Amino acid sequence: MTMPKKGSRLITVDGTAFRWRVSHRPASRGDSPSPLTFVVERDENPGRVLRVSLPCARPDNWEGARTIAIRPPLVAGCVRRALGQGWLPARPGPAFTLPVTEDELTELLDGPPAYLIPFLWGMIPEGGTIRDLPRARRIWSRENAGPDRTP
Repeated sequence: MTMPKKGSRLITVDGTAFRWRVSHRPASRGDSPSPLTFVVERDENPGRVLRVSLPCARPDNWEGARTIAIRPPLVAGCVRRALGQGWLPARPGPAFTLPVTEDELTELLDGPPAYLIPFLWGMIPEGGTIRDLPRARRIWSRENAGPDRTP
């Protein structure tokens, strides 16, 4: 099973080139938000895919559950951990699943993760306020909109 190259990013871990991408479709999990997952495979001669499941929700969740941005240091740490647990990326086979717990996430990032909370117009850092949104800092109601102000 190989992943499409479109939308994937390259990363080199200990001299080996890999491709990774965030999973696009949420897995159905009933009433709870779907976990944030990403997949990794070797760039040249891909074989077995690594599927990493993180202990936070996808950014598109409707419940406002916390999420994180997946960055290259996290991907590299997960690749190293999976290789240590027996993932053989050059050999064909079913996907190797690596579930990451909250404690392991802190260890992989060398510190506590910077969680984000989905909001109607963007992401608010955990513990932040509406002033931390990148846009739409002021909310106007239709009743307050006048000729000189637009909602």
